[in-house]
Amino acid sequence: MMLFTQTRGLPVITAEEAATLGTVDALTIDARTRSVACLRLSGAPKDRAVLGWGAVEAVGHDAVIVRSRVAVGAGPDEVPEHRDAVGSRVLTEYGVEHGTVKDVGYDPGTGKILTLYTALGDIAGDDLIGLGTYAVVVRAERH
Repeated sequence: MMLFTQTRGLPVITAEEAATLGTVDALTIDARTRSVACLRLSGAPKDRAVLGWGAVEAVGHDAVIVRSRVAVGAGPDEVPEHRDAVGSRVLTEYGVEHGTVKDVGYDPGTGKILTLYTALGDIAGDDLIGLGTYAVVVRAERH
């Protein structure tokens, strides 16, 4: 498992050319699939600033590896609008407050969201319903 806060700031390097494409600035979540949709890069050319998850070969503690420059290329039309999950308010589907997101754990192989770490406890990634400008929405605890 990797955390969003561990991934931000990592260099993105191509495996074939060993070229640095930029640095991970943010990770965009697709709430429908409950997974990382893309990486947003800083220091990259404008047409390469959004990297679709499908181009990612590996995520490690020192770098993100992509196949090649040719493999990079999911444009903004192909990914959800970016919303920062870390720092967002958390609400249940009934509007009950559940603190704020402190970090997000994900599977570095698949991009699947595993855990939302909040100020009031951990929430399973499978309970993620939506991510908007106002809040992250999750399923209420089941009793």
